[in-house]
Amino acid sequence: MTRKKENKKKSALNVQLGIDQPSRINPSLSKGNSRFRKDKVSVESIYKGIIDGDRTFLSRGITLIESVLETDEHDSHKLMKSCLPHSGKSVRIGITGVPGVGKSTFIETLGLNLIKLGMKVAVLAIDPSSKRTKGSILGDKTRMEELSVNDNAYIRPSASLGTLGGVARATREALVLCEAAGFDVILIETVGVGQSETAVSQIVDFFLLLMLAGGGDELQGIKRGIMEMADLIVINKADGDNIKKAEIAAQNYRNALHLFPILENGWSPDVVTSSAIQNIGIDHVWKKILEYVDHTKSNGFFDSRRRNQSLDIMSETIEESLRKRFINSPSILSLMDGYKKQILDDELNPYDVAGELIDKFLKDIEENK
Repeated sequence: MTRKKENKKKSALNVQLGIDQPSRINPSLSKGNSRFRKDKVSVESIYKGIIDGDRTFLSRGITLIESVLETDEHDSHKLMKSCLPHSGKSVRIGITGVPGVGKSTFIETLGLNLIKLGMKVAVLAIDPSSKRTKGSILGDKTRMEELSVNDNAYIRPSASLGTLGGVARATREALVLCEAAGFDVILIETVGVGQSETAVSQIVDFFLLLMLAGGGDELQGIKRGIMEMADLIVINKADGDNIKKAEIAAQNYRNALHLFPILENGWSPDVVTSSAIQNIGIDHVWKKILEYVDHTKSNGFFDSRRRNQSLDIMSETIEESLRKRFINSPSILSLMDGYKKQILDDELNPYDVAGELIDKFLKDIEENK
């Protein structure tokens, strides 16, 4: 018996005790430990910080309005109501273009040029996000290294969350907060190009389209719709051996623009070339933007567009509020799972279900009067 025990003790099959693995959750962040938790800041404090131009409070304010938590909804509306009277004094510029056109480099160069002219510049960069995970790279602060550390600039990357046109759900509200914080120019960088960029053009004063020379026929499907909305087309990367190609492309686009109907604002869109990486032609782009602002302000279109945007805000707010009330209605929630199963089992069609749920929702409202 003793020999067997000794043999077992010396066996190579003995399991060696490993090192205890640390917890995958930082115990410092556990419930009840507030050492690393941020204290909740009042709406009044956030508002005051934004008005004072404090970028930390501006970021907190934007985080609040981007929140999807019901508990933050009231505070979000309260903050927006306080900041609205201080907004509307900036120039809002939407910038879009095909992937690889150099949007981030162009925005950084333009932003730094404007800062040298004594302006404060905010960049709302809308990143593409995964429909599966809702995650996003949010790499604009990395790409705009010099602009991101400038005291007169503010860069806020936001995930698009699949929103139409690449505009994040709260981009319009973030724009208002940036204006209340005293920024003179707001640049909105969008995901890409396509017919859905209409969503971008509806929240800005000036819509700029960046293009490359030699785009080819593969882009023809998106050019028409996006070009009709553009107030200025910029052929970027016009440097080195590409200068001649860029000039030819610019002339081709000018010829194409002559075929489009005259814009409602009376402005004739132009085509210019630039090299963002070498800071060539960027000052001319800004000159064109100022010409547009002066032109549309003189004929009343600028102010009229801003008022119409306010109506859009009202309509979208109504739609969003109704959607939330419908989805979160207890009676609708109680029926939803059963209806979903019946649709999946082909027992009901989605159109009839949608109609029944809406009728139920409206009936509940009537009964609760």
